[in-house]
Amino acid sequence: MKILVTGAAGFIGSRLAERLILEGNEVYGIIHETSNHIEKLNVITADLTNDIFDIPNIDFDVVFHLAAATPLIKDKKKQKKINFEGTMNLFEKIKNKTNFIIYASGLGVFGNPGNSIVNEESKIQPDTDFVKIRFDAQKFLENSCKQNKINFSVCYFGDVYGDGSWFTDMIVKRLKNGTFKIPGKGDYSKCFVHVDDAVGVLTTIGKNNLYNESYVIADSTSTTFKEFVDYTADKIGAKHPGGVPMFLAKGVLGGDLIKLLTTSMKISNEKISKIYEFKYTSYKEGINSILDN
Repeated sequence: MKILVTGAAGFIGSRLAERLILEGNEVYGIIHETSNHIEKLNVITADLTNDIFDIPNIDFDVVFHLAAATPLIKDKKKQKKINFEGTMNLFEKIKNKTNFIIYASGLGVFGNPGNSIVNEESKIQPDTDFVKIRFDAQKFLENSCKQNKINFSVCYFGDVYGDGSWFTDMIVKRLKNGTFKIPGKGDYSKCFVHVDDAVGVLTTIGKNNLYNESYVIADSTSTTFKEFVDYTADKIGAKHPGGVPMFLAKGVLGGDLIKLLTTSMKISNEKISKIYEFKYTSYKEGINSILDN
């Protein structure tokens, strides 16, 4: 297969590109101002916010759109330029070069579901500016694909963790030096998925041509953020961290990120589990795989 991955230098995108190459695919990766370390990746250096870039004249079997700004970027204009306008620019370049686009999104599109268990039929109700922009990009892609007779599928991921991500940089390192604090009490339910499983899900959808579907994706174990952090602390022999008032956390990380982090979420992964067998069915297994190495 000939495959295009946007955000191919990112945490998920780089691992997806590596997996696809190992499976014998011809992989092209869009990278913006980041050196490439992936052997056999065909690099396309491009800034999606600027429509002056070229995509090779190739018929791609599938395009994985992962490139996106994170909620750590507080500037809403910059978020829109990257996440929405960048998606528009990308589509104009690939609309005649593929018949399948897979879009990576997050559980934030479901807003605050209260005590409801979220699945693919749950109401979309984004309640942060960051997620609203991302969802606008999704709707643009979905509508544009329909108009151009291109297949489209979307993945709503829980919090994707792994070695070399926010998990090691923001939690493990700070637990070790005693500077990590939990926003609030940490008693909000969270849904996690190991990066290996995120990549496994994406490749499964792509190679099996699972067109015009949506999938809610996280492991099978419900937990709170405090339980997740405390388990990590126990693994590395660190103290359980204390909490920090919400207003202070918002001042440091921004309101959108704190809202996304502290909104309780429980999901059913029944649909995705019918087509993909999770390597790590709980956060404990996933954390062990990272910290035991």
